[in-house]
Amino acid sequence: MFEQTEFKIARRNLILSSLATAGAWPIASGIAMAQANPAAPDAGSGASSSAPPAAPPPSAKAAQDAVKKVEDTILRISREVWETPELSLHEELSSKIHIRELEAAGFAIVSTGTSGIPTAFVAEWSQGDGGPKIGFLPEYDALPGLGNAAEPRQTPGPKGIEVGHGCGHNMLGAGCTGAALALKEMMIADGTPGTLRVFGCAAEETEGAKVYMARDGLFNDLDACLAWHPAPANGTGLLRTAAIDMINVTFRGRTAHAGVDPWEGRSALKGAEMFGIGVQFMREHVRPTTRLHYVYTAAGETPNVVPDHAGVFIMIRDADREQVRAVSDWVRQVAQGAAMATRTEAEIDLFFGIHDLLPNEPMVKRLHQHITATPIEWTEEEQAFAKACQREMQLPEAGMTDQVLPILPEISMGGGTDVGDVSYNTPVGIFAIATMPVGVGLHTWPVTACGGMSIGDKTSLYSAMVMAGVGHDVLTDPEFRAQVRADFEKRLKGRPYISPLPPDKLRPSGIPPHLLLRDGSGEIVEEVYEYEEGEVEAAPARTS
Repeated sequence: MFEQTEFKIARRNLILSSLATAGAWPIASGIAMAQANPAAPDAGSGASSSAPPAAPPPSAKAAQDAVKKVEDTILRISREVWETPELSLHEELSSKIHIRELEAAGFAIVSTGTSGIPTAFVAEWSQGDGGPKIGFLPEYDALPGLGNAAEPRQTPGPKGIEVGHGCGHNMLGAGCTGAALALKEMMIADGTPGTLRVFGCAAEETEGAKVYMARDGLFNDLDACLAWHPAPANGTGLLRTAAIDMINVTFRGRTAHAGVDPWEGRSALKGAEMFGIGVQFMREHVRPTTRLHYVYTAAGETPNVVPDHAGVFIMIRDADREQVRAVSDWVRQVAQGAAMATRTEAEIDLFFGIHDLLPNEPMVKRLHQHITATPIEWTEEEQAFAKACQREMQLPEAGMTDQVLPILPEISMGGGTDVGDVSYNTPVGIFAIATMPVGVGLHTWPVTACGGMSIGDKTSLYSAMVMAGVGHDVLTDPEFRAQVRADFEKRLKGRPYISPLPPDKLRPSGIPPHLLLRDGSGEIVEEVYEYEEGEVEAAPARTS
């Protein structure tokens, strides 16, 4: 008995540490709080971890059956996107895979090149007159340096090691699009009226398309939006992610011979260095939730020439947009002061930002019911694969977890997501499913490896079941829908959504030139742009 208890405690602690490694350290403390101090059912912080599990929602079984009908499509999306990983803003094939399957299922592609982003899209399907509207948020961009075969060791993948789905977006995207396809089957079966909308969310890893879509009001008429994310554990909670501003600060000076007449020069590098010192002196006087981190992007070429150009990329994080905005204003003043002190000029470009994530308690409770309705099960082969990955990473061989965590209390995280901007325009439900071995963090090679085999297949299907079931509840349960809306309005507190994007920032930076040509004259470019043999057939060009 003692040995069994000891193992469970050690395994729980390992799950907590894996969540911390995944970049969500406050989640770990939140789980510990929930287990040590279970909330009372009426405390307003989620269901009690000590309370008996609620009965599975009636829609859970229908969602499972619907996902089985579209299982081949979901797995095809996940596997094909995994086999053709593409970096943010380059997701030509990946977006077309989703579009192809949505069109085949009867969805209309109502927008491509959405909100100025060539690899973003919107698909829609409706039934009946009126009815609620549900959105889904598939992502499909990969990461550099994380290519890996579906093997429990570091082995080059289909594209070598250059690009790989180390954040599991092949699974994430397949689950979201698959949920829309499954929910359509459920609606047809019982004649439920309503609209399903799938937003192709390009470039989540860099300048997320959701922020541009939110600025354009694309989520405003939805009754709810659903999303999930790969993780080392299964669960959901009242988590608040951080708001973020991203700023490029460029210093301009004057060159001179550093040894002969340095007084003739004005060092842009000194301006950048003094800016960094100024940021350091801010740290004592900012809130505990504030995060300031930066890198030097340019610092001169050779020490015997006074640099006339230097650059700093700084990210500012805080609990909400108001606090981020205040710290960003201070950072601007620091940059201007550094320029004055070094007699250089500072150019300040706030090029991207995101909102904090607003949780939704009724949605969280319903998601948790669906997550626990069908416990995920791992085969001996999958557990052996997971343990081999852990062995390679010198981690305890705990395998994959099948546990569902209690609902996490309302806590703020240091990480951010562009889902936050969606959550300020419509109620959002988001959850995590175990897609990687316990102890393994996101943005690592085992995530890529697991995403290309049966572990990834299983989580793509499981996440689709959860979202299809909750989506059906939103469509068919007016009382639940009203509760979701009331919680959203309560948290919004009447605040209007103000985009963090500069008004003149029409699209993200770094879009490949050949894709930019398609945003207005794509009909011509589509005809002459050739795809390599074996790649996805290009869909006819559209403009939104």
